[in-house]
Amino acid sequence: MDSLQLALLALLAGIVIGGSLAALVVTSLRVRDRARAETSREIPEGVREVLQGMDDAALVVDASFTVLALSPSAASFNFARGGSLASEELRDAIRVIRGGQSSWSGSLRLQRGAPPAEPRLVAARATRISPRLTLLVLHDITERERVEQMRRDFVANTSHELKTPVGAVSLLAEAIESAADDPPQVRIFATRLSAEASRLAQLTSRILNLSRLQASDELTDERDVAIDEVVASAVDANAILADSAGVSVVRGGERGLYVRGDAQVLGEAVGNLIANAIAYSPRGSKVGVGITLTDAVVEIAVTDRGIGIAEGDQERVFERFYRADPARARRTGGTGLGLAIVKHAVQRHGGEVRLWSRPGRGSTFTIRLPAVDAPVDDRPERPDRRPKRARKVATTVPAASPSRIENGDTA
Repeated sequence: MDSLQLALLALLAGIVIGGSLAALVVTSLRVRDRARAETSREIPEGVREVLQGMDDAALVVDASFTVLALSPSAASFNFARGGSLASEELRDAIRVIRGGQSSWSGSLRLQRGAPPAEPRLVAARATRISPRLTLLVLHDITERERVEQMRRDFVANTSHELKTPVGAVSLLAEAIESAADDPPQVRIFATRLSAEASRLAQLTSRILNLSRLQASDELTDERDVAIDEVVASAVDANAILADSAGVSVVRGGERGLYVRGDAQVLGEAVGNLIANAIAYSPRGSKVGVGITLTDAVVEIAVTDRGIGIAEGDQERVFERFYRADPARARRTGGTGLGLAIVKHAVQRHGGEVRLWSRPGRGSTFTIRLPAVDAPVDDRPERPDRRPKRARKVATTVPAASPSRIENGDTA
């Protein structure tokens, strides 16, 4: 073999060895990059910018459930950069992604803001953006679900509830026509017809009020509201009912407290509780309305000494059209919507309603609302008057005569 052949063989061997070394280097680099990617917590380029432009809540979470980046709206769901993902359902979603699935979607409820704010229903989607990082996008569908639920409830419940008064009005109209020659009988039928028409009007009004409360998060006339005014208007609205039932309403507790909200909505909520307490109280008893301030929360407690509510019914009394005592509800003309209106009205104000009840001992419904400072008194200061920074609305509950409404301590 001459020198030329040896040189060619050496060149060929060099090429083979060099190619093998190059392939080995490339493979090593790829393995290193893959290992680095699998262990890296670095967010890919452009992801942070996209998060800043998103309206929905979105966050990037690593394998240890730590939030690395988030959109501005995600903070309203109590997420924070560097914080841990508390929701077990979202953690399960990330486990599914880490198990090899490229994406996951589902719905769940998350707390938005501080309790007792109402939990929000969100549509969640999880997507893998790197071996260790997952993108979570949360779309708030509470309002859409509320409207849909309201539609289903309206069709299922309202149509059923309307059948009774509508049918009664139709039958009484026929009875009046048949008894045209009997004036006393006509008057009896006309009285019953008027009562059914009033019941129908009340039911329609309450359905509209509940629909309005469920349809929007916004309050139409939000301002600093004096609790004294709210309670006084609610008690006054039920004065005739209390007088006819032989029940006294007693107002006690602190005065000069304020909350932020709609005075009319709050007045209707407190009025519904008072009306219920009167309806379920025996003649000659008292209904107490007590107001306290505890840890920056205003509590309005309405207490009766009536029949009470069984423990099995206490979880359901705030449902639409639910009646713990259907027979009594028919006698008193109840619609089954009063407590549902109370619940949604209070939730719209960032509060909650609590219930304590024992059969045979009575019930106490307590509205809890965040307190606010009394408005600043902007009246001109007189030289003979001491400096005064806050005003108090002085309201008094009507006297016992003629409506049996009293001022005093809570019963």
